[in-house]
This record gives sequence, C-alpha cells and structure tokens, in this order.
Amino acid sequence: MRLLKPALLATMLALPLAVPAAFAETPPDVLVVAQNIDDIVAIDPAQAYEFTSGELVTNTYDRLVQYDAEDTTVLAPGLATSWEIDAEAKTIVFTLRDGVTFHSGNPMRAEDVVFSFSRVVQLNLTPAFILTQLGWTPENVAEMVTADGNTVTVRYEGDYSPAFVMNVLAARPASVVDMETVMANEVDGDMGNAWLNANTAGTGPFSLSVFRAAELIRLEANPDYFNGGPAIDGVIIRHVAESATQQLLLESGDVDIARNLTPDQIASLGGEGLVVETFPQAAVHFLSFNQAVDSLTPPAVWEAARYLVDYEGMTNSFLAGQMEIHQAFWPEGFPGALTDNPFSYDPERAAQILAEAGVELPITVSLDVINAAPFTDMAQSLQASFAEADINFDILPGTGSQVITRYRERSHEAMLLYWGPDFMDPHSNAKAFAYNSNNAQDAYAATTTWRNSWAVPDEMNAMTTAALTEADPAAREEMYLELQRQVQASSPIVIMFQASYQVAMAPNVSGYVNGATSDFVFYRLVDKN
Repeated sequence: MRLLKPALLATMLALPLAVPAAFAETPPDVLVVAQNIDDIVAIDPAQAYEFTSGELVTNTYDRLVQYDAEDTTVLAPGLATSWEIDAEAKTIVFTLRDGVTFHSGNPMRAEDVVFSFSRVVQLNLTPAFILTQLGWTPENVAEMVTADGNTVTVRYEGDYSPAFVMNVLAARPASVVDMETVMANEVDGDMGNAWLNANTAGTGPFSLSVFRAAELIRLEANPDYFNGGPAIDGVIIRHVAESATQQLLLESGDVDIARNLTPDQIASLGGEGLVVETFPQAAVHFLSFNQAVDSLTPPAVWEAARYLVDYEGMTNSFLAGQMEIHQAFWPEGFPGALTDNPFSYDPERAAQILAEAGVELPITVSLDVINAAPFTDMAQSLQASFAEADINFDILPGTGSQVITRYRERSHEAMLLYWGPDFMDPHSNAKAFAYNSNNAQDAYAATTTWRNSWAVPDEMNAMTTAALTEADPAAREEMYLELQRQVQASSPIVIMFQASYQVAMAPNVSGYVNGATSDFVFYRLVDKN
C-alpha cells in the first residue's frame, strides 16, 4: 500500500476549503470528501453525540462487539473474539482478541476496557446514559466491570435480555480507549477529555492525524487493523457548508464524494459517470392522533388513515431521494425490522371503513407541522388526501421547538413528526411506539404513545416488557416483529416513511458504506479503482 507523500499531504491541507481546489484530480490512494462537519461539538467517545462525531468515532475506535462495514445488520466480534452469557447471573464474560494494539503502539488490554467503561460513567457526559442504564454508577462500576487476565466480566442490573445488553455494549460510548495515552494527557482531573476532543486514542482502521473543527479532518489508514487494513491510505474530509459548492467540487473532480447535496442538485449532476447511492436512515416519519380528542379515538379512524396517505405520490415527487415507504416502527437496515408495507392510498376503502363503523363525519382536526420543507409539503399532501374521506386538516406550522413542545405537552390534535433510536436495539423504538403503562397527565414519558395520550393495551405493554427480557435471540426478534405488526395494524400512530440519504461519488469509488445511523458510516472498505 502506498503512503501519501509529505509534500502532497501538505498541499492538500493547505487548499482553501470553500472554493474549488486548483487541481482537478484527487490523489489515487486518498479519499477526499466534501461534507458539512460544523455539527461537531466533541470527538471524545465519552462525550461525542453529534452525527459527524459519531462517524469519526466509528472509524477510529473499536468496541468489544460491533456492527461492521461488511454487514451492518450483524453484531460481530470486535475487540472480543468470544463471550459467555449467564442470563440468570446477569453476567457476560468477554475473551479479548490477542495482538491488538492502539495507534500509539500500546497493547490493548482488559484494563483498557475497564478504564474506558468506568471513564464514561465517571465523566457522566451526554451519552453516558446508554451505559448507566445497565445499573452502573460511579460508586459501583468498579465491581460491575472487572478484568482478569485476557477476559473482561460485565455485570448488569435490571430485567434485560442479554441481547439488549450486547447492543448497549456496541454503542458509541462503549468504545475502548488507550488508558496510558489518555491518562498521560489528563488535565485537572478531566481523565483526558480535553485532549481526546482534539485527538484519538483507539484501535480502529484509521487514526486521526489532523482535526480542525469546522474545517478539516484527516484520517490515516491503520495497515495493522485486526479486521484487515483499509484499501486506501487515508481520508480527507473537507468542511464545505454550501451544497452548491460540494456539487461543483465533485463535478470538477476535486473531491471524490459529496455528502450533502439536495435532491435538486442530485438530479442536475453534470459530471461524467458520477454515481448516486441511496441509503436508508434511522428516522421514521409518522402521522399521529392525540387520543385526548374524542373524534380521533375510534379505531376505524386509525385504520382509515392508513389508506388516506398518498405514499407513492409523495415519494415519487417531492420526497424522492429523501424518504422511502416504510410502515413499521423499527427502521429497515436494523436487525429485526419489519419490511412489509401493507397499506396504499385507497380513499374509497377508507370511506367504507368509516361508514361501516358509523364514524360521524366530517372530522376537522388541527395538524402540527414543522414549518420547513419537506414537512409542509407532506402536510399539504395529507390535507388533500384525507379530505377525500371528510377528514379535514387545519395545518398549524411552527418552528421545530414549538412543534415538539406542543407534542411533549400533549396539547396537539394531530402531529406530523419523526423519531429515531438512541442505540441499536429494537427496544429503543418499541418503548416509544408500543408501550405506555401509565397514561396519566402527570406521568410524563418521552414516547410517542404517551405524547398521543394512547393507553396502550395491557397485552402490548406486557409483550414489550417480555421482549426486553427475552434471553433467546430468535424468540426476541420474533416478539419485536409481532409488536411492529400490531402497531402497524392498529394504533393512533400511522408510520409512513423512513428517511433516506443520497450520496454522490466519483465513478472510481467503491465500497463506501453509509448505514442507517452516523455510527454506521465506514471508510474501511473504500477503494479507488
């Protein structure tokens, strides 16, 4: 594998970032990406919570178990090669991979894993809740995670399925950091936080060589990566805020990938042989009805609504490239997702359902929507299609914060919004769409069910709880599939679409992986033929 010559690297780093570069060809072994990266607040895995920082962490660190570029739907061995689960004792013993080294050259040890997990809990920054839900606290984490030779024992509290725990341990804050390097850079008891927000200390397929916030990220390939060294020597991510500039850079050959083009720009790409790939994303978009509004409580209204959405009309026009039809609460591309889409636009059938149920018409209902594209366009489409069955929407546009505040207060009537999981486990969305054991006004819950005042049936609540604790992976997955079917068939929440993401790239680029979340953006398999 050829290394980037120092002179060429210096030239690349010196290039202006907001205008096309002087050359019209990128280096043959370096992937150059145009992307808006000004969302980064932190890159320390114990703190990183933004989209771009998630991508950076994924490409520079590893976890005991992880979803990998080769198949983002499979939870695969990472820094651990095997594990033994004792569900009754709520214990998982991991055997670590031999011969793994950090980018510093230090060997990766069980003590590094213990330190990494404890550090997240001790610092208690934004993503710490993902690990602390296992019952870990600053006071007990030393007993909950322990090292013995080449093994790490993880203990947890709560009635959780081991599969749930494994997914928690595959999440971003469970990334393993180099204890010696991090603590050598500790300042005022920050456990290396300031240093790790400008550097990386991982074992991943790439190491961070340059990080200039809202300007540039430079990754160098780790040829000794345990899962196979990257096919390219490095990645340069240039901060290009304007999508029009990204398009110009791609068409002129100054970048290999443009990450933030609009659908109109995608449609107008003029570069020879440019390729556009579409990747499903985690957010599901839905229409919901507040059950505190009497006219919206009949199940026939919920059923009819599923036939009053012009799914194809929207995805074939103004939503093209932005969303795909998806009618279940767990996103496609995640293990356990239901991909059946049984509903289509059929206003005659909807009218028949309402008539047979004796629903009093017309129904007039306010529809809260974020005052931005494509949400206002979606609302207008729903307004037109639902009017075919005498359900009339009064559209109430507002800022994102205004709309979400009304949703949290349960002061809306109908709501057009979206939802995404916090981590890779179906319970993350099942608790939002299929569980509400206390519908009281003062029992606030950050779920779509509670916010829509829907008292979920006891049987569904029980299945959601049982799925969380089910130890058999196959049985657990089937339970989540059944929960998705039930919510899909009968609930006041009409799930319509899953967000999609389009990436434009040069014709010689292959192997780029952009999974459903920012944690699933991988450069390891990229090749430039």
